[in-house]
Amino acid sequence: MIWFDLVTPKSVLFFIPIIKEIEKRGRKVLITAREGNGYSEVVELLRLYNMEFVNRGEFGGACLKDKLHASIERQKALMEFVTIYDIDRLVCLCSVDANRVAFGLGIPVINFYDIPLSDYNTNFKKALPQARLTLPLSTRVFKPFVVPDEIFLRFSLDEEQIFDYNFIDPLIWLKDFKPDFEYVKKVLKPYNLDLSKKLIIIREEEYKSSYVDKKYPILYEALEEIHKTTNSNIVIIPRYESSYLKEEFPFATILEEKTIIQHLLAYADLFIGGGGTLNTEACFFNTPTISTRSFICHYDKYQIDNNLMYWVNTKEELLQKVYTLLESKKEEKENVFLQMQLNISNMVDDILK
Repeated sequence: MIWFDLVTPKSVLFFIPIIKEIEKRGRKVLITAREGNGYSEVVELLRLYNMEFVNRGEFGGACLKDKLHASIERQKALMEFVTIYDIDRLVCLCSVDANRVAFGLGIPVINFYDIPLSDYNTNFKKALPQARLTLPLSTRVFKPFVVPDEIFLRFSLDEEQIFDYNFIDPLIWLKDFKPDFEYVKKVLKPYNLDLSKKLIIIREEEYKSSYVDKKYPILYEALEEIHKTTNSNIVIIPRYESSYLKEEFPFATILEEKTIIQHLLAYADLFIGGGGTLNTEACFFNTPTISTRSFICHYDKYQIDNNLMYWVNTKEELLQKVYTLLESKKEEKENVFLQMQLNISNMVDDILK
């Protein structure tokens, strides 16, 4: 049996096609996940896509002590649970808890990772905590072509343990995706929005994540001015709890139900994101994209260099870029994603060998 531990929304989307290909070959799969107070995106996505899973452990929140406590408790819960099954390997996007349990039980670990550093060079001081705690335990590591091998070698891996793939992660679930404006209208109908106005989609940074130093104020400080000066529909996709967003930004629409957000990204006039995955998805759809992330990683840099995304680090830069992009017509153009090669069957061959 192959164990997948899915602890982020991205890991759900990334591994669904891989899990289905593995199951098609007659192999059994076990999926574990986690949630917590104010953090339910992972399990909501799994339910949305009708994936069977077992919840073990919780998300620890923003406090380091709480994170450590939740991680220790989750490792104990996972250890007791997975030993019931005949697990022959773990596959995950660098889940710290699952890596530690699998390594301790002698289960081979296969990690996928596209962001080992919060940097687009090879500054190892910017190595993410998740990377430090997982990559050295790997039997094999899969990474996108934009991340240099050198970084993974410095995590004590040998060259034969490193497998490249020729695409940026969201392509695996977007390649055959068909945007539907009727779905957009259905999602936004309860909010009584005037759909003749421009649509700006907003996503916060993962400010509770261990790789983000603090909650940066750029986006929050600019939102009211963006609303007043652009007369646009502003739709915020919460990353954590949504109540404070409703209080702080009463002029915005706060999406609370789990939706297939890619439809909205495809038809948005502008996307402003503090993370990575949704930024990349917006770039895939040629939607003008502004990154307010507190750092630039390798795939961010690739998208910036290919004129698919713009990075800002002040409120003034953000406002100027918003006005410029909203005034320009959304381009229908071929972009670099269409040149990337995706072969799920070959990836599964390498996972199973």
